[in-house]
Amino acid sequence: MLLLCNYYVTYKCNASCEFCHFAEHEKFSTFPEASLLDFENNVRQLVDLGVKFIDLTGGEPLLNKNIAAMAGYARKLKMQTSITTNTLLYPKYADKLAGNISLLHFSMDSPDEDEHNKIRRVNCFKSIFKSIEIARSLGEYPDILFTATNENLKKLPRVYEISQKYGLVLIINPVFSYFGNPGLSAQAVEYLEEFIKGKMDVYLNRAFLELRKNGGNDIKKPSCRAVSRVIVISPDNKVILPCYHFANKAIPIDRPIKEIRNSEEIRLYRQMQGRFQFCQGCTVNCYFEPSFAFPRDIYSIQSLGSKLKYSYNKLIIQKIKKKFQH
Repeated sequence: MLLLCNYYVTYKCNASCEFCHFAEHEKFSTFPEASLLDFENNVRQLVDLGVKFIDLTGGEPLLNKNIAAMAGYARKLKMQTSITTNTLLYPKYADKLAGNISLLHFSMDSPDEDEHNKIRRVNCFKSIFKSIEIARSLGEYPDILFTATNENLKKLPRVYEISQKYGLVLIINPVFSYFGNPGLSAQAVEYLEEFIKGKMDVYLNRAFLELRKNGGNDIKKPSCRAVSRVIVISPDNKVILPCYHFANKAIPIDRPIKEIRNSEEIRLYRQMQGRFQFCQGCTVNCYFEPSFAFPRDIYSIQSLGSKLKYSYNKLIIQKIKKKFQH
């Protein structure tokens, strides 16, 4: 069942985060932004295929000048939308985005301004707090997203204090290993397991940690459902297979997406999902989140518990806060 679209609206970024390959600006400088016309045509088809969630991603998604129109169109079609941003451009688009982003995430990698800016290689720390104030004034409750690395892990308690101060959910995103990044150490995984205990306003998919403890995806018994559960679309209007991070095939969207999804190429990639040699040990969160969506194994059970906790905060607690805010 196709659940999620990771729609790369741009590969360009206005930051150069030390843990992210989009920091290689020259590599992505020639890629176009996703066009609004292509986006609308594709999203209409995705809805007909049963896709419920769309992550408007990048790069820095707010660099696409049509980002607000894209989010609004997806919401008009009843899709759940998400955006993660470094916040530099959020004040510019905040009014137009308001009400159209189901899950809005503001990235914060350290509670210390100098360290955060060093990690991001751009001065964006102050912009986070400005953006929080703007979002709250519009009735929005963004999440604070902390990408946990071996280097910044011990700063997590103070980032949590900041999220509590503003009444926001803290999302912990364990860095994953790809493109030369080694990922989290066993000690870091153990630290995160202890940190999240008893904290209702912190979201970390416990299945991510279990997957890491077990050495990541096993190609002999794969947990990944990247092809069957996720469709990845690039800024130049192509379907990327089997996933963005280990792409080895790009199919131009020059025919109906349903036809592409029913093609022999997709069938073969679906059979091989999680079984390629490069899939061994994979822990890329973007694909395991939907892969764990239905009860199948211990990963799915752990993921469900984490999701229920997060949903409780977003659907119940924050709705109550909004009611009293107004």
